[in-house]
Amino acid sequence: MIKNLRKLEFKSLKQNIHLIEKFVDEICDDFNIFNSYFGNIIIALTEAVTNAIIHGNKNNPLKKVIVTFKSKSTGLSFSVEDEGDGFNFNNIPDPTEVTDIKIEDTQKGLFLIKSLADEVHFYESGRIVEIIFKVSSINNDLTLERINQLNQYSSVKKEKSIEK
Repeated sequence: MIKNLRKLEFKSLKQNIHLIEKFVDEICDDFNIFNSYFGNIIIALTEAVTNAIIHGNKNNPLKKVIVTFKSKSTGLSFSVEDEGDGFNFNNIPDPTEVTDIKIEDTQKGLFLIKSLADEVHFYESGRIVEIIFKVSSINNDLTLERINQLNQYSSVKKEKSIEK
């Protein structure tokens, strides 16, 4: 059975970043997500979790990172939450337009997340980032309709083979 809501919670340790791959892999398997979306999801979430551990929770293993997945009619929604103080997400320099500051001082991870996802939203003063991938095949009603059509086709095919 496909779960439309899942949570992953872990301590702010860099070695826990690998947990994201298994989390995303299972979700993408359940929803038949392949190709570029899979890669985009893995990279965007890895960046968001890395930011949560390093910048949000300041590498404090006593603090947690929470990743929440929700299936929506328009696609997949992932939220990454840390226990830090947040940040000013309205004042993020574009690393492609850097002039008077060093490239190392820009928010390259956020730029990458925004480039790979269809939508990115910040909540709780930047402590929560929601990353949305608009995968049209996620529509649950359409999926159920396709399953019913396949079942009807299979039963008709069986009837015809019995008649012969």
